[in-house]
Amino acid sequence: MRSYSFAALAGCILSCTVLLTGCASSTPQTAAVREFAALAPKLQSYHELTERYRHTYQREQPFLSAEADAVERQQDRQRQQACDDFVKLHGGVLAYMQALGRLAGDKQYDLEDQIKAMGSGLRAWPAQGLDDRHVTAFTGLSRLLARAVTAPAQQAAVQELLQAGAPAVQQLLSAMQNLLRLYQRSSENEQAIVLGLLETELPYADPQSQRLLRAVAGVLQQEKRNEYRLFELRSTLARQHLDNIIAQHQALLAQLPASTSNGGVP
Repeated sequence: MRSYSFAALAGCILSCTVLLTGCASSTPQTAAVREFAALAPKLQSYHELTERYRHTYQREQPFLSAEADAVERQQDRQRQQACDDFVKLHGGVLAYMQALGRLAGDKQYDLEDQIKAMGSGLRAWPAQGLDDRHVTAFTGLSRLLARAVTAPAQQAAVQELLQAGAPAVQQLLSAMQNLLRLYQRSSENEQAIVLGLLETELPYADPQSQRLLRAVAGVLQQEKRNEYRLFELRSTLARQHLDNIIAQHQALLAQLPASTSNGGVP
């Protein structure tokens, strides 16, 4: 696998800045690309849910039996490692979107930061929905972005990045959809554990001798119900944001000339 040093990439970025300056176009396509790039902050909802998933064990632990705790503690170690890679998916798609925006004339995006975000590799987690094809797509996209920042012609660079990057980006967006479903299943399991214990144990607390315990547990029960209800709203919003980005990306690809619409990451 060919590697790119950060110093070399930084040099490429600096050298292409002059080439990109002054060559902005105002064609309908580049305007649409800038609109697409402006959707990048919507990916933050995926990132936030990933971090919530990372801390599943910490929320569950007070409600686990000793036996269940041993199992969940082992799963937590794997979850921490997996979430590092799940976050990288966000960084990879963000880098692609913002690189497109930069090449289409939007100077607010720092390509140096985006290339740096792609500098580390990705591991597969097949059981969670992130497999080898997604790893291959991530690696290919990182190479493509390293080349794209040196493109001398803005319009050509936009079309090349869209054409060659589309298959990889579609794979990464698909992986993110898989992971949002994983977070949903995990939250449902957590809810069953937490609310299940509270609903089972609370009725047996003595109203007289354990009055304070009943009051505190009742408040906690309501807080947890609200928390899971809020997660449902956030999860729905994250899926909608991702679906919108996928639809907008497909719309951009449909605008490509027929002769350049069947490319792929080399």
